[in-house]
Amino acid sequence: MVTKLLIDKSDLPAPTLDGQLCFALYSAGLAMNKVYRKLLRPLDLTYPQYLVMLTLWENPSMSVSEIGERLYLDSATLTPLLKRLETAGLVVRQRSREDERQVVISLTERGQKLQEKAIDVQYGVVCASQCAPDEVMKLKGQLQDLRTKLARSA
Repeated sequence: MVTKLLIDKSDLPAPTLDGQLCFALYSAGLAMNKVYRKLLRPLDLTYPQYLVMLTLWENPSMSVSEIGERLYLDSATLTPLLKRLETAGLVVRQRSREDERQVVISLTERGQKLQEKAIDVQYGVVCASQCAPDEVMKLKGQLQDLRTKLARSA
């Protein structure tokens, strides 16, 4: 359900590309992905693989569905990522003992050690943004709030 604002549609300017919030987010996302691509090269990870690893560094053993919920990804998108991470020796996939339908993903020792190098990625992103750490955190909070509001309206 879309919430109506307390403004009249006629108060809005004519739509232009640069006037669109979606384009600002999209183009910022493209620029962010370029930064991450460069920073993740030494870790031999793609950006989606990095997100999975971040999730597992927080909780070293999770089901595929838990990872999917955390990353807003469906299993069809997640499964190939997890297979590549397993082939790289960073995770192992096993059927759950409690529920055979669930696949549990766990970090390997190599996957755990990779976290030490990941601090360079976080540092590189903050440097590339040319923002102070508190500015980055404020922007992140605003984007999370926007995501929550948009999800309610989707």
